Amino acid sequence: MEIKNLVEKNRNYIRDMRRYFHAHPELSFEEFETTKKIAEELDKLGIPYEINEKLGTGLVGVIKGAKPGKTVALRADIDALNVTECTDLDFKSQNDGKMHACGHDAHIATLLGAAKMLMEVKDDIQGKIYLVFQPAEEVGLGAKAMIDFGTWYEETDNIFGAHVWSPLEAGKISVEAGERMAAADQFIITVEGKSGHGSAPHETIDAVVVASAIVMNLQSLVSRNYSPLDSVAVTVGSIHSGNRFNIIAGKAVMEGTNRYFSKDIAARIKDDMLRVCENTAAAYGATATLEYNYILGPTTNDPESSAIAEEAVRKVAGPEALIKVEKVTGGEDFSFYLENKPGCFAFIGGGNPDIDADFPHHNEHFNIDDSVLAEGSGVYAQYAIDFLKENA
Repeated sequence: MEIKNLVEKNRNYIRDMRRYFHAHPELSFEEFETTKKIAEELDKLGIPYEINEKLGTGLVGVIKGAKPGKTVALRADIDALNVTECTDLDFKSQNDGKMHACGHDAHIATLLGAAKMLMEVKDDIQGKIYLVFQPAEEVGLGAKAMIDFGTWYEETDNIFGAHVWSPLEAGKISVEAGERMAAADQFIITVEGKSGHGSAPHETIDAVVVASAIVMNLQSLVSRNYSPLDSVAVTVGSIHSGNRFNIIAGKAVMEGTNRYFSKDIAARIKDDMLRVCENTAAAYGATATLEYNYILGPTTNDPESSAIAEEAVRKVAGPEALIKVEKVTGGEDFSFYLENKPGCFAFIGGGNPDIDADFPHHNEHFNIDDSVLAEGSGVYAQYAIDFLKENA
């Protein structure tokens, strides 16, 4: 039986699963009940799995085909956010202050749907398929934790994942090759000056002034240090300094993030920032230190894997479903899987203004059109089948 013929059969199941998980969100590394529910569904399907007991959350299921072959992994993230939901949905969050405001509920349901489809064609599968239900994507730590869990990653030859995307029209799917999502770094800059009375600035070294100068000078990193053909974003998201209106602050702490797609930029951006911070501070008689954390690398699709994904979309949803989408500067810890394995990361359109499913991700009104998730499940399943068949 073709996967396309299983899409409609499983549409209601996938929708119902998405709505169940939407109503029961859990935060990063706290997805204990979510993991139990996923395990229950895999039990019903007769799919063996192993829960990450070290974390108590996240699991990996396995479907072994009737014929030997390569190994492919399919991944879905499962965590929610610290957001108080403000929708009127019948299945809105039942957990105060927690919400699936990024679509991970849809990701769980989509992979479960793919698992159901794959089990119906199990005898035709040439190889092994791992089903990876990953915790803690929102904090960028879950992928590494799952890579270190068991032997599934070491055994995997290729990996596929997807993100439902509210800015993209429901039913459209993007799987093109190359750069898809940005690296996400964090930095903390600490400025040390000299505090004093607001009436005598000449006796001080004003940390607020120094911090302001650093913020402005950092903008030249993008405009004068990197090629205009490279996408780079340097953002100072917070500045904390001083505690009284008539005291000149002697210390300021800034936090922010850098986004880019090139590994060449990753190799130099920390040193470039340090140079700007130290030299700007020195010009005012102050000092500045930089703490720099590489949280996520860029997510880059392998061309051969993207070609497999494109054909899977054509088979399941039709060629009209394929759409080209510009790379985005959001980060995704799927990038860790792609550091050492080829694979593809897709965007599945979930936006539909007719049902108020057009709010941005992480918004308290976030929703997606879950009627299209069955096609997403079909693409997951078809990708696995096609990769294994092409590499038999």
